[in-house]
Amino acid sequence: MTASLQQKTGPQFTRIHAIGAARGDLSVVNDELVGPIDSSDEWIRQRTGIIERKRASHDVFAVDLAERASLEAIEGANIVPSQIGAIIVSTISNPVITPSLATHLAERIGAPSAAAYDISAACAGYAYGIGQADSLVRAGLADYVLVVGAEKLSEYVDPADRSISFLLGDGAGAAVVGPSDTAGIGPTVWGSDATKREEIYMTGTSIQFRDQEAEWPTLRQNGQAVFRWAVWEMVKVAKEALDAAGVTVDDLAAFIPHQANMRIIDEFAKQLKLPESVAIARDIATTGNTSAASIPLATHRLLEENPSLSGGLALQIGFGAGLVFGAQVVVLP
Repeated sequence: MTASLQQKTGPQFTRIHAIGAARGDLSVVNDELVGPIDSSDEWIRQRTGIIERKRASHDVFAVDLAERASLEAIEGANIVPSQIGAIIVSTISNPVITPSLATHLAERIGAPSAAAYDISAACAGYAYGIGQADSLVRAGLADYVLVVGAEKLSEYVDPADRSISFLLGDGAGAAVVGPSDTAGIGPTVWGSDATKREEIYMTGTSIQFRDQEAEWPTLRQNGQAVFRWAVWEMVKVAKEALDAAGVTVDDLAAFIPHQANMRIIDEFAKQLKLPESVAIARDIATTGNTSAASIPLATHRLLEENPSLSGGLALQIGFGAGLVFGAQVVVLP
């Protein structure tokens, strides 16, 4: 007779207990970048809505930003690091292939025995992480999960590139996901359109840099194609996330999209027909595009400026290189 296996289960519901944030220590205004791209402050503002972006000093790395954001989130959740059962870090800017940024972070914050791993899902990475954390807690695999988006994108900027260089900033955002008496994280709608994976890309590989004395690889994008995809296709995903959660735009307190471009955010809100009562995150204006870090950073700022949003519903959606996407409705901590 075959023995039956035991299977762990956890709580029925989860929620985000707290958010932490860390931005680069340098404020870089448009005028500092316009020379190499033969542009102007006005041109950047009109195309992106960015006034300045936060970037990290030479000796500040993604893990340093992740540590600051994580410690704030842990304190805000009123737990101790030993209660964290898993750490998920979304990043595309860890300077080494291995070990993971997550294991480095685990040691830094005092949770060295937690399961720890990185995911590479670019600007959708935080939404991916929240979806995974929700599942891990409900499966009984962790009491609390730390989800972090951490990027130092300034390492991969070509100052003469007019497609994406002036968009990018550095920062980290962290969330503690744990048990809840009521549903605090709606179903995650996620996926990819891999046929468009070349729309956001690197100019080369590390192997080419090593063997061919090529230039350091930097980020590029096909801006028009990405803009069209982000607005028209991602609106469908956002509506799917609302439907999956059983809510409508009228139930929302906030809309927190990936901070890719102010024009995308504004058009997105228009297509969703958001009521005027819905607060819209526009952190990109003074932080820039921080890829995986952008949604938690924008959430943190929105709650800082509007504490009354706490407990309300927010639609969050990430989308970017891959092309990948992820969205869910969450209760704001």
